[in-house]
Amino acid sequence: MSIKNWPKEERPRERLHEQGPEALSDAELLAILLVTGASNTGLTALDCSRMLLKEHLSLRNLTRVSCAELCRIPGVGSVKASRIQAALEIGRRVVSQKRRMGTVFQISQDVFDTYSLRLRDAKQETFTVILLDSKNRYLREETVALGSLNQSIVHPREVFRPAIQGAAASVILVHNHPSGDPSPSDEDVRVTERLVEAGKLLGIQVLDHIIVGEGRYFSFFDQRRLDQERRAP
Repeated sequence: MSIKNWPKEERPRERLHEQGPEALSDAELLAILLVTGASNTGLTALDCSRMLLKEHLSLRNLTRVSCAELCRIPGVGSVKASRIQAALEIGRRVVSQKRRMGTVFQISQDVFDTYSLRLRDAKQETFTVILLDSKNRYLREETVALGSLNQSIVHPREVFRPAIQGAAASVILVHNHPSGDPSPSDEDVRVTERLVEAGKLLGIQVLDHIIVGEGRYFSFFDQRRLDQERRAP
């Protein structure tokens, strides 16, 4: 039976309006995004959302799934799959954008808390530069590379161009390890050393390089792996 024919108090959309989104289950929230089910099989939107969660186990796992994989579920076409991916990405960005202009990154944990949700489920390495002013206050960020880190992909020119354009006094480097293990590779170390030296020549200090893993991170500054002292905010 179509959800439209359900009692009003059982329909996900009506429940959301009356009780708030926090009252709904994961499957009910997904059903609202799907809007309709698979009419040719008699499946409702809630049936389809439950199948999605059964297949991929959790909402978090859905962030790692491609549109093509989502479309394998009956009733989920490219439009609905795109809607799901957009909603999940909005959620990640809302969490990660808690840093605003003028906020100071006091310690490495602040950086991890801000970027972990966005980066931990990424399927490829993402290298981001955080631009700071002379008092270590957040100016903006720039993603400068995607893919496995090496000295050709993460070139000082690409890393420091936004810093120069934005008149940043210092930067914090952030990237993720899709494996979940944040331990730095030899290439991570070489890239970091090269960028620190380039920053010295340009007068733009690299305050830290943080590698985000699964529930944990590695800070070059905390581990005393940077060849300089962090400037006090």
